[in-house]
Amino acid sequence: MEEQALQFVTYYEKQLEIAKRFIVIRKSKKVSQQRLSVLSGVSYASIRRFEKTGDISLASLVKIALALQLYDDLDNLFKNHLNYKSIEEIINDQKD
Repeated sequence: MEEQALQFVTYYEKQLEIAKRFIVIRKSKKVSQQRLSVLSGVSYASIRRFEKTGDISLASLVKIALALQLYDDLDNLFKNHLNYKSIEEIINDQKD
């Protein structure tokens, strides 16, 4: 098993990183903050705050992601990433 160095990231740093990713996606789709507000139903002020500070409710984040058509990203969020070593492990996991 490969060892990885510990990386300490604060929740605020992670929030800003996610917000920056959304900005890049929004701009690549040529959607303004105001248009995203209309498409998502999230207030313009909330979108501006999110892009500046990373602060947003989960409900609003999901609405924005759906408005930007990030369906696969939402579906893959926090999926079980187990690495099975045998078919027995898969079967046992499904029983639980």
